[in-house]
Amino acid sequence: MAKSTKSAKSAKSEPSSGPAYWLFKTEPDEHSWEMQKARGKKGEPWTGVRNFVARNNMKAMQLGDLAFFYHTGDEKQVVGIVEVCSDFHPDKTDDTGVWKCVDVRAVCDVPKPVTLAATKANPKLANMALVRTARLSVQPVTEAEWNEVCRMGELDPKKIRA
Repeated sequence: MAKSTKSAKSAKSEPSSGPAYWLFKTEPDEHSWEMQKARGKKGEPWTGVRNFVARNNMKAMQLGDLAFFYHTGDEKQVVGIVEVCSDFHPDKTDDTGVWKCVDVRAVCDVPKPVTLAATKANPKLANMALVRTARLSVQPVTEAEWNEVCRMGELDPKKIRA
């Protein structure tokens, strides 16, 4: 078989074989990890996002993508893992038709929550969106970042199943 002569640029545009990774931020007083888990397999629409970058991140999501569930406010920590369980659809809280969302369902707890302080202190995570653009409510996570945060949270990323 002949070697592929694809350029690096074209190889990057091919879809990946596994899930993409994300981070969803929420104020625990408004929608906590316990509330998310209580929604069960049907999940919960991630409504109320009013930032175009965050909206476009949700638009890029595919069914089965995994994400960290992050508590903002006083906690500032990754507390759980969720799975994208619906396609991008209209946000029922938006009357303008501009804003859309995905639904997510709880997959598992993070045994040792990973704080923002620990994330910032880890040089392997220096370029993570959580560190660089802290206010963005829906963020991409690279596979290397995913694996490192899982390690810090005492999770084996290969054993996370939706």
